Amino acid sequence: MNSSGVSSGKLSSGGADRRWYSVALVTVAIAISYFDRQTLPVAIAAIQHNIPLSDQQFSYLQTAFLLSYAALYIGGGRLLDRLGTRRGFLIIMLWWSIACALHGLASGFMLLLSARFLLGMGEGGAFPAAVRVVAEWIPAEQRSTAVGIINAGTAVGSVLAPPLIGFIILRSGWRAVFFAAGAIGIAWVVWWAVSYRNNDLTLSANTLDARLLAYRLSLRELLAFRSVQTIVFAKFMSDSAWYFLLFWLPKYLYDARHFDIKQVSYYAWIPYAASGVGSFLGGLLSSSLLRRGYSLDKARKIALGLSAVFMPVVMLVPLVPVQMAILLFSIAFFCQQSWSGLIMTLPADIFPLSAVGTVSGLVGFGGAIGGAIFGIVAGYLLGHGFGYGTLFVLVGTFHLIGFLAILLFGGRIQPLRSHDLQEIESNI
Repeated sequence: MNSSGVSSGKLSSGGADRRWYSVALVTVAIAISYFDRQTLPVAIAAIQHNIPLSDQQFSYLQTAFLLSYAALYIGGGRLLDRLGTRRGFLIIMLWWSIACALHGLASGFMLLLSARFLLGMGEGGAFPAAVRVVAEWIPAEQRSTAVGIINAGTAVGSVLAPPLIGFIILRSGWRAVFFAAGAIGIAWVVWWAVSYRNNDLTLSANTLDARLLAYRLSLRELLAFRSVQTIVFAKFMSDSAWYFLLFWLPKYLYDARHFDIKQVSYYAWIPYAASGVGSFLGGLLSSSLLRRGYSLDKARKIALGLSAVFMPVVMLVPLVPVQMAILLFSIAFFCQQSWSGLIMTLPADIFPLSAVGTVSGLVGFGGAIGGAIFGIVAGYLLGHGFGYGTLFVLVGTFHLIGFLAILLFGGRIQPLRSHDLQEIESNI
């Protein structure tokens, strides 16, 4: 065990460092999750030949996903803290893989809605599990890089989704897309079960007391932390923008730019590729600042601020030619996923391992609720005479609002000590 309390055991195959092998496993899972959630948006034009859907119904499908996703973000985080990362993630991934396959059996709107709800239930535990893996295996000075790598998995899944889904649709129909996605997830479950082991040697002696105390904290007590309240709000704002961009980009290209399935397959992957680069570079920047002697607080906030400041470029999307619009989407996706990786690192920065899953779940809950609410708003506005331009103006402001909340109300980003936890307990 090294000085950071992280096991430095080696894998027998090739002498690879088990820490980064664990990160790679989770990165693949996150890639699969984003491929799975993109199946419906990318395949929507083909699905509508069999199941007619209005803009409002499309927004309901995304809301069904996000509501269950939000609820199980908390439930999944709590499950992981109780069962441990290995067993908890196995159950979560198996659930969402089966739910994704069930989309292929849908014959009407309500069956699609049910399958979407079940998919959200499963995927709600993915990022709490990812943050727990980072907290178990990765020392503080490398965590934002690790989360950045894992978060880049969102881009891998999203980049692969348009061309692969388009390829499958053109050859086998839209139902085959969901069956194939479910099978890939189940294959990952087998890989995880065989190869992942919890790291029980993570905690150093000076954090053991904080861990034991944190285990007694309830959800209500955790929510009493101002840092938790602020991060949840910031995630609520930023994910309101992110889920609109994620779920509505293909539909925007179909509706406003008159793309067909082939064109979406050719071009829609580009912003998602940019998101992966942003995710990695945002984490790398924050880790680099730490190595240069910046405090944890400054290293995280500088990187978050740089990520937020360029998000308003999406306001220009409706005003420019389609090639420039793809570029602006790419800038926004780059900055959003840089922001996302950093914001999801904060629970591991601040809280001991036994509370990381639950706090990550609360943060993810806030984000998913924001996405669900704004998804309904987007569907309503588009159905009542407003254009995409109005929506892009709104989403261009959300990250800036979230960042200002972190600056004004979040306090210093630093690890909790036992006396911090004791103070919270004494005030409740």
